[in-house]
Amino acid sequence: MHIFTWLFIIAVVITAGVQLWLSLRQAKHVGDHRSTVPAEFADKVTLEEHQKAADYTKVKGSFGRMQLLLGTVILFLWTLGGGLNWLDQLWRTADWGPLATGVAVLISFSMISGLIDIPSSLYSTFNIEERFGFNKSTLKTFFVDMVKGTVLSMVIGIPLILLVLWLMETAGDLWWLYAWIALTAFSILMMWAYPKFIAPLFNKFKPLEEGEVLDRLTSLLKRTGFNSDGVFVMDGSKRSSHGNAYFTGFGKTKRIVFFDTLLKHLSPTQVEAVLAHELGHFKRKHVLKGMIASMTMTLVGFAILAWLMKQAWFYTAIGVEQSSTYMALILFMLVSPAFTFFIGPIMARWSRKHEFEADEFAAKESNANELISALVSLYKKNAGTLTPDPLYSAFYDSHPPASIRIAHLKSVG
Repeated sequence: MHIFTWLFIIAVVITAGVQLWLSLRQAKHVGDHRSTVPAEFADKVTLEEHQKAADYTKVKGSFGRMQLLLGTVILFLWTLGGGLNWLDQLWRTADWGPLATGVAVLISFSMISGLIDIPSSLYSTFNIEERFGFNKSTLKTFFVDMVKGTVLSMVIGIPLILLVLWLMETAGDLWWLYAWIALTAFSILMMWAYPKFIAPLFNKFKPLEEGEVLDRLTSLLKRTGFNSDGVFVMDGSKRSSHGNAYFTGFGKTKRIVFFDTLLKHLSPTQVEAVLAHELGHFKRKHVLKGMIASMTMTLVGFAILAWLMKQAWFYTAIGVEQSSTYMALILFMLVSPAFTFFIGPIMARWSRKHEFEADEFAAKESNANELISALVSLYKKNAGTLTPDPLYSAFYDSHPPASIRIAHLKSVG
């Protein structure tokens, strides 16, 4: 076997092994602390609520481990098992040319992968989420969402795939730079279009009604100098009882969105504190920094792909007989996660730093105690564990653990 074959196998096995080990650590740590509510939350969280969060975390972790093992097997079947090569040879018989063949292979690969994921999605939604009282979706909604998503992916994805493959075929040695520029422009366009045209295909959005909540949010927006397309409520309860809030959009189309499930369980002052936190991300330029980081990583990825696609061993070492631009793209998407997994903790640490900064902004512009009470309420509502394994959290959690985050808020409030 080629040395890259061995490198690929070793990288996949190590990555999967570390993920499995971290998940088992998380399960043990959460289980060991299941019987006692942490002292700092004893007067806010009941033992029943704490144990529900622990059980929910452990069940999701167990299912995640099964998905990890299945995903690893499927990855090897696609690559070393010859699945991609079979798919490639099947479409080559149509003799459509590299662009049409590439689009056909990429779409069929995506559709097969999507079909493979359906049982897992169904089990997660209608077993795990249902068992813990979070699922509000129906089978009809589930499959309608899936069809909508597939059609939308085709409408948006096919032109984008054609453009990238055309650049790879015709733009010469600097195709990766042109493709990066095109993908960046497309991403910015989607940020503008998503809140106006795409999100309403899946959920209903209505302006926040007049009242104390809107008055407080309007006042907060004015004193922080934030301009938006408005404050909207999304019918998140149509699919889940989990609560959340987020910013979306770009430029004049950016808007603030609250799940209806969140508004039902927070007081007006708590909602104001949550919005102040979200505004902190914007004011501290976390969104812009995230975009720059993502664009930089994409640029580096395209540059590496430009070199790899010229290496015959890149294809043959991973089970593909004939080189092509589209197969290089698919292989790179499949192979790169195994070699970049350990970047995850760095990005998670960076994200947690941003969360602390946003909390500091919220403590200054609203009320730290109200944000603390809102966070505790959200942890209870979403069954978030209060006792994650520290190492697992360092690898995966984009937000600091509850105890650390609340202690930080108390120190700056």
